[in-house]
Amino acid sequence: MGTEGSTVKGSRRSGPYRAATRWLEGLSETQFAYFLLTPVFVILGAIALWPLLETFWTSLHADSLTGASRVGEFIGVGNYVELLSGEANLVRPFFDLSQPFQSAITVTFIFTVVSVLFETLIGLGQALVLDQDFRGRRWARVAIILPWAVPIVIQGMIFYLMFLPSVGFASAPLQDIGFFPAQPLISSSASMFIVIVADVWKTSAFMALLILAGLQSVDRSLYDVARVSGASKWQQFRLITFPIILPTVLVAMLFRTIEAARIYGLIETVTSCSNVPSLSCMVVETLFSSGQYAMAATIAFVTAALIGIFVSVYLVQYAREGL
Repeated sequence: MGTEGSTVKGSRRSGPYRAATRWLEGLSETQFAYFLLTPVFVILGAIALWPLLETFWTSLHADSLTGASRVGEFIGVGNYVELLSGEANLVRPFFDLSQPFQSAITVTFIFTVVSVLFETLIGLGQALVLDQDFRGRRWARVAIILPWAVPIVIQGMIFYLMFLPSVGFASAPLQDIGFFPAQPLISSSASMFIVIVADVWKTSAFMALLILAGLQSVDRSLYDVARVSGASKWQQFRLITFPIILPTVLVAMLFRTIEAARIYGLIETVTSCSNVPSLSCMVVETLFSSGQYAMAATIAFVTAALIGIFVSVYLVQYAREGL
């Protein structure tokens, strides 16, 4: 009886095990990869989704007037209507084309587009150079990637001192040609330029690193065939290199777009949020300076929605290219 009972239990245990094994064996490589990543997706989704939902729920309430609680009564989308219509009580405008360097939307948009564009072009150029075989290539890679290791606070202080008229050397030549005012760090347009230069200096190395990884995957025999066929360097790049590394470039641009759209620390260390009022700056300013928790949550959720739009544009382009 004992042997028969253990045999029955073993068969019961082996039944679900065998079914699960058959199910796993029937998965494709892509499906199996997603199956292994499922726990990570669940954990990251829980960590990211809960704060987002909490922020959205807070944005649907009025700001508390008594101080007994952070938010008041439920008002639905009233905060969104005030924010988008320009009726919200904010220190600086949320969207105002007449003041492009004082409007949070335009400041964030200009910074994101310009910085990501130049970071991609410079990073691509650096990656193409580092992909070549030459003496000292290892040290050249270290020199190009080194700025990425610099902390934001130190990076900000470097460019703050560099463009400080009484200390730095960078502002005087630009003032001589009429490009900079006398005090560039308190001018919104000049401060925007400095912050963009600082961001490009640091994160173009990140773009170069990712694009270089894509270049390493290119089959070198394709270039031999192209040279035998009489293709020029530009034709080799346009017909071989760029189509192969395009997925990597798009992913790198996606990462940088998300980071650039929520910039805050670099602005505070180089100049101040009063000179370059990005969306993240407006969230912090509304929360801590004005004490408007609900309105700060509204701006934060709108910022997340705009980043989602940026991501959707990349995903559509990714699908359109069939990548």
